[in-house]
Amino acid sequence: MENNKRDPKMKRINNLELANAFIEEQIESIKAQTRGRKVLLALSGGVDSSVVAALIYKAIGDKLVCVHVNHGLLRKGESELVIKVFKEEMKANLIYVDAVDRFLNALEGVEDPECKRKIIGKIFIDVFAEEARKLEDIEILAQGTIYPDITESKGVKAHHNVGGLPEDLKFELLEPVKFLYKDEVRMVGEALGLPKKMVYRQPFPGPGLGVRCPGAITRERLEVVRESDAILRDEFAKAGFEGKVWQYFTIVPPFRSTGIKDNQRTFEYMVVIRAVNSIDATSASIEEIPYPILFKIRDRILEEVKGVNRVLYDISAKPVATIEWE
Repeated sequence: MENNKRDPKMKRINNLELANAFIEEQIESIKAQTRGRKVLLALSGGVDSSVVAALIYKAIGDKLVCVHVNHGLLRKGESELVIKVFKEEMKANLIYVDAVDRFLNALEGVEDPECKRKIIGKIFIDVFAEEARKLEDIEILAQGTIYPDITESKGVKAHHNVGGLPEDLKFELLEPVKFLYKDEVRMVGEALGLPKKMVYRQPFPGPGLGVRCPGAITRERLEVVRESDAILRDEFAKAGFEGKVWQYFTIVPPFRSTGIKDNQRTFEYMVVIRAVNSIDATSASIEEIPYPILFKIRDRILEEVKGVNRVLYDISAKPVATIEWE
C-alpha cells in the first residue's frame, strides 16, 4: 500500500537552504521513477501545479508534457494567463484543451458537492488519458497534490487529485510535493526561480469555481461568480491587499432574494465575499476589511454584475467553517 503519511521527523521547509535540499532530493527521485519515460502533467497554473512543473522540468526537461484543461470553472482570464506565462514566456511544452461544454454538461443538475468533485476528477483523468493516447508512450501522470489534499480527503472532502481517481487508472502517479504544506510549496517555488507573481498567487481549488457555486451549477450563476470574483480581486489589488490577504473570493448560493432596482422589485442572486489568512490551509482567520473598501466592492458588484441585488461578507473562521463553502 502506498504511504500517504508525512514522516513526523521531516523538517519544515522554511528557508531556501532546505528548499534547495528538497529540490535536489526530488530531482533524483523523479529521475529514478521516470527512467527516461515521458510525463504528463495537469497544469492548472496554480501554485502547486506550477511548482511541480518547474521541478519535473528541471529533472527531465522536454520529457515533460503539460496539459492545461479549460473546464469552464476557471477565474476570469485564467486560461489566457496560463498560456501567456507557460507557453509564451517559459516556452514550456503546453497543450491547451477546451473542455468547457464537456464538464458543464456533465455537472448539470448535480447538487451534492462530493459528486461534483468526483465528476470533475473523472473527466480530468479522461481528458488526460485522451491526450496521452494522442501523444503516445505516456505512462506517468504528474499531479500537484499537497499534504492538506491528502489529510482533508479523509473525512472532510474529496479532492479531484486524490479522491476522484478511477480504480482502473492506467497511469503511474508522480506526486513530488504531496508531503508539503502550501507555505513549503511556495518556498520550493522561490528556490526554483519561478516568478513571485506565480509563487504567491492565492490558492485555487482543483474543482475551480464549481465549489464557489454551491448546489447545481448553472452557467448563469457561474458567470456571476466569475465576474464578482474579478471585481473583488481588482479592488483588493488597488487597496494593497493582494499580498496581505492569503485567499479571497466570492460565492453565489443557489437561491435568490428580493430587492429593489429602479423602483422595481427584483428577485436576484446574492454574492458572498470571503477573505481569510492562513499559513498551511489547516486553519484560517478572518481578515478585517475596512468598510470603505467593502462598500466600493459592494457598489461595483451591484452595478456591474447582472442578476445581483445583495452582497454579504462571511466572517467565519476555520475551524469551525472550512475555507471553501463546499
